[in-house]
Amino acid sequence: MTSIKKFQVTFDCAEPERLARFWCEVLGYVAPAPPEGFATWDDFNRTQPPEERDAWFSCADPSGAGPRLFFQRVPEGKAAKNRVHLDVRVGTGLVGAERLAALEAECARLLPLGAVHVQTLYADDKNESCIPMLDIEGNEFCID
Repeated sequence: MTSIKKFQVTFDCAEPERLARFWCEVLGYVAPAPPEGFATWDDFNRTQPPEERDAWFSCADPSGAGPRLFFQRVPEGKAAKNRVHLDVRVGTGLVGAERLAALEAECARLLPLGAVHVQTLYADDKNESCIPMLDIEGNEFCID
């Protein structure tokens, strides 16, 4: 049996810091302090060559339990549906109307941050309710 490895989730995006800060709000993650010797990330970025300024950003679970999220600028825009997406688990252990209420409350919290509500998938004989959404750069995720 192999040991469990730590991993990070990497997002290709247009605006790494903006997207990272969105996910900080969604997940309760925190952005790292600027590199040693710099008071702010802006101070650090001003020292970088123009092509490397604002090229990446990250955020992490302050408890250390969740994976680090890394955001890297790429020149191309999003072209197709994500093959992998995050499920934001706010309804775990809840069923029926109680679950739907928790999902809808989280959806309402995320809309002012710039998230987009795609649809609400209501419970059926096989699945509980979930709410597919888009982040501020159009990446799919679900409130689950």
